[in-house]
Amino acid sequence: MNELTPIEAYCDPQAARRLARGKAPKKALPLDTILEGDCIAAMARMPDKSVDMIFADPPYNLQLGGDLIRPEGGKVDACDDEWDRFESFQQYDDFSRDWLAEAQRILKDDGSIWVIGSYHNIFRLGAVLQDMGYWILNDVVWRKSNPMPNFRGTRFTNAHETLIWCAKDEKARYTFNYRAMKALNDDLQMRSDWVLPICSGGERLKDDAGEKVHPTQKPESLLYRILLACTKPGDVVLDPFFGTGTTGAVAKRLRRHWIGIEREDEYIQAAKARIASEMPLDESAMTTMAEKRSAPRVAFGLLVESGLVPAGSVLMDAKRRWKAKVGLDGSLECGEHKGSIHQVGKWLQDAPSCNGWTFWQVEIDGELKPLDVLRQQHLKAL
Repeated sequence: MNELTPIEAYCDPQAARRLARGKAPKKALPLDTILEGDCIAAMARMPDKSVDMIFADPPYNLQLGGDLIRPEGGKVDACDDEWDRFESFQQYDDFSRDWLAEAQRILKDDGSIWVIGSYHNIFRLGAVLQDMGYWILNDVVWRKSNPMPNFRGTRFTNAHETLIWCAKDEKARYTFNYRAMKALNDDLQMRSDWVLPICSGGERLKDDAGEKVHPTQKPESLLYRILLACTKPGDVVLDPFFGTGTTGAVAKRLRRHWIGIEREDEYIQAAKARIASEMPLDESAMTTMAEKRSAPRVAFGLLVESGLVPAGSVLMDAKRRWKAKVGLDGSLECGEHKGSIHQVGKWLQDAPSCNGWTFWQVEIDGELKPLDVLRQQHLKAL
């Protein structure tokens, strides 16, 4: 019997049942693919414990009571699409339980889920998450630096959305790249209030008429931070409400696998074109600060003091694109950049952070070796 492709498997009921029973090979998971159709049905055909992280931007059930009008008379381009309408809170709650149940089944035991919403729905989602046994780790406030004003002047300007981050259960060993988040935040602990702009300018996808393709497109900076915080290169990230593919675009850039589920053809076509044009970051930019439990703390200056890397030595990256000179105090200088091995590597690559021990190389017997080799040599001598 010929092996089915991932998409054929997901369209074939018998293949889907084999997946659900765990009898299909793991490679049948449709990595880096948009599954077209209902998210609950699509997730029901996925194997148990098969994804590392889920980012969900479900319908907000905005309950708009009519058009929103600007002071000058123009109509606000708000979310009034059919997919955001529910007949009652009960119908919305039932829908939420159904998709969250499938999400819980396919999430790995050490995986985590992020759910974003507004005041219209986030409290209902939070209650459902807790009722189902998810373990809330944080609620994160995304404070919009450029929110849409309140045109009627009858309420406060709605300037934030809330994200709920959950582990699968209380004892789950979920991924959290604490030191990468600290490095991203200028060496300060990352807080649970994030100030980021809404999606606008060239990032906002427009159709041929110049109208927004999707009314609630999320900014890439938001997904960048989430994926960097909770996943590792090669992890599988699922977005069951894929829209125009922000999650997929950022996952591809960060060298994570992604799976998107979307039923609206207009969004699917926009997402495919967007992701196809996205370029993954160079592998040399993929290093982040290692967690303390996996890397002993050794100051680079100790290697300079001991003579393993004498002052005046020249370090370079693995592709020999940049050369940096080692100072007496263990600092590096490369062109206009001067700082630690981590700082200079970060600045040169325009990356959120850099592990200088693996990024910088030293030439030994004509062959480039990462600084970490000399760090291990130093540790053995202690």
